Amino acid sequence: MTAITQTTWTFTCKACTIIRNVLVGAFVAMIFGERALIFSPLGTIFMKLLKMVIVPLILFSVTSGVTSIGDSNTLGRMGVKVFGYYMLTSILAILVGLSLTNLLQPGKGINFSVDSNKFDPSTLSQPNSLADVIIRMIPSNPIKAMADGEILALIFWSIVLGIAITQISDKPKKAIIKGFDYGFELMMKLTQGIIAFLPIGVFGLIINAIVNSGIDLFKVIGFYWITIAIGLSIHWLIILPLVFYSFTKINPIKHWKAMSSAFITAFSTSTSLGTLPVTMNCLKKNIGVSNKTSSFVLPLGATINMDGTALYQAVAAVFIAQTIGMDLGLGAQLTIVLTAVLASIGTAAVPGAGVIMLVIILEAISVPSAGIALILGVDRILDMLRTVTNVTGDASVAVAVASSEGELKN
Repeated sequence: MTAITQTTWTFTCKACTIIRNVLVGAFVAMIFGERALIFSPLGTIFMKLLKMVIVPLILFSVTSGVTSIGDSNTLGRMGVKVFGYYMLTSILAILVGLSLTNLLQPGKGINFSVDSNKFDPSTLSQPNSLADVIIRMIPSNPIKAMADGEILALIFWSIVLGIAITQISDKPKKAIIKGFDYGFELMMKLTQGIIAFLPIGVFGLIINAIVNSGIDLFKVIGFYWITIAIGLSIHWLIILPLVFYSFTKINPIKHWKAMSSAFITAFSTSTSLGTLPVTMNCLKKNIGVSNKTSSFVLPLGATINMDGTALYQAVAAVFIAQTIGMDLGLGAQLTIVLTAVLASIGTAAVPGAGVIMLVIILEAISVPSAGIALILGVDRILDMLRTVTNVTGDASVAVAVASSEGELKN
């Protein structure tokens, strides 16, 4: 209990620090104008640090996540159920986010300058069809794909590599899996270290954003925040309960009450991985899910099932494109759906890591990633909301699998 309280206090302090730096950055930008751009390199450095870890983070996290499923027997019946449910809820979350953003268009009404040069949206390349997206996913040279930052190809390669590793003989398989697990642990540490500089990066990025775009920026950010909050509420209160009931025939309200401790912990800490012990305890004591099911489903879910994060990334990507005057066509939005689903596999279950995966999606649809300067100031609060959605999805899958395996009486 003390550890949870201490973690909650730590993350609350970080959220306050970020909000404070946003306000200070806005004040400095409004008072000093273009002279405040002397601090903009802080934002540039932070963005470079984020981009620095993308390729190795995807390679290690996605491959490690796939190999953690186990051998082909384990991957069989239960694996199909878990992946099917995860993909269904993630796609539904993304579609909710895209529908709301296209309907409300929170990014319209402001022209955000990516840099001091004029930005021409017509110069951006966009995929023409779903077939084009699929072709781009398959790398002819995985090493070149990593060097060139071809994100879709890298994710595809990592998944295929993970599956292949599970098929080789026992001794080398264990050694390779251990190597990728160590690599993932290393990248997690590095990622957390970079996220620690988020308040400083926000300070530089918000100054650059306001000097180039004006104070009206905050009106658009407020609409963006509301759009995501509505989307998460729809998914948490309507979509997930409907899907949950259709698979389990259990009253969703009863389930939500049984998981209340996990939801509070998720909201306080903004980390689904840190909430894992509480989630497992709620499922076992309050619902009756076996250790076998929860220990298989939940750690996997904390790695690859990110409904709230996927919804946020879809909204944020379209929002940023709207603010720079870029209209995303069907091909680009299909790319968002596909990339957000695949990127959620590699989203580390720690606070703020969704920002890194947003960079991946922006790069995949050729939207300048510098646009995330618009949203970092409110990301911390949204992170708390989407983590609750992530944990809800994980717990729902565990109960659905347990129900299908005959573990639950009702």
